[in-house]
Amino acid sequence: MGYRVAVMGATGNVGREILEILAERAFPADEVVALASERSVGKEVSYGDSKTLKVLKLEDFDFKGIDLVLSSAGASISKMYVPRATAAGAVVIDNTSLFRMDPDVPLVVPEVNEEALADYSKKNIVANPNCSTMQMVVALKPLHDLARIRRVVVSTYQSVSGAGKAGMDELFNQTRDIYMNNFATPDLFTKQIAFNVIPHIDVFMEDGSTKEEWKMMVETKKILDPKILVSATCVRVPVFVGHAESVNLEFESPISVEEAREALQDSLGVVVVDDREDGGYVTPKESTGEDAVFVSRLREDPTVENGLAMWIVSDNLRKGAALNTVQIAEALIGGYLQRKAA
Repeated sequence: MGYRVAVMGATGNVGREILEILAERAFPADEVVALASERSVGKEVSYGDSKTLKVLKLEDFDFKGIDLVLSSAGASISKMYVPRATAAGAVVIDNTSLFRMDPDVPLVVPEVNEEALADYSKKNIVANPNCSTMQMVVALKPLHDLARIRRVVVSTYQSVSGAGKAGMDELFNQTRDIYMNNFATPDLFTKQIAFNVIPHIDVFMEDGSTKEEWKMMVETKKILDPKILVSATCVRVPVFVGHAESVNLEFESPISVEEAREALQDSLGVVVVDDREDGGYVTPKESTGEDAVFVSRLREDPTVENGLAMWIVSDNLRKGAALNTVQIAEALIGGYLQRKAA
């Protein structure tokens, strides 16, 4: 017998990707329901290559009988409807920031800390990490197991799709306006994003960090190790899809480039492309549509003892959000939900 699954925010970038991945991976669902706001009711969204789903109105939906809710509709929507779904007996995998730091909600990347799912039943909620955190911890996990990471310094190069469809539209429209000799007026972003980079994602905090940078710090600690020190600078770049990160690591014990490369190559979800020649690395363009977290430019960092530097790239809509959501669902039904039923 299959599961009944509801996708909340089904018309957004991540929601559509979730539906495609559920179909691609033949998730054992007897029924999949696409939910969105009233303005999207009646629209059709793709579910695999040959099937479409009509969008139902989230506000009126009865979650009774739904086993899993995959939510990517924004924190304010999750605040209203996740409690309704869990009260009806569903388990929610939430892709917003709302529940990530709740001590009773596991924050999970299956390749890194699947065992945290054992606590899902405390609130019947599992949280998805921030996309920039997610790709980083997938690459850090095998290295942390090998030599224990003491400190991470990361600068991100985050695509506009991280800000949703409106971010992608703004980059497109500004680029067109510039080529048409018109003014490129910022709307969603604080400054022009076309032909520019903006060192500002999310709101500023009292210490001068942005909330995106804070998320990378606290989420890495919760997922990987509370002792790890993280310094992040998060930057929006004029790329449609795919986040990249420049990462410098300091370890507690010696680790060679060769040892790190071998550990990464043997790690689930990681692909090493590091040929040390022109083009021998992965950029956001090549990561689009791929499941993996790609590691390139692996080298020693001579400025600290036991230091390494690396370049990490992943599709932020796919692995950074939708794929991880489906992987969590697969892990739940593969063990934890079955154990609950037993």
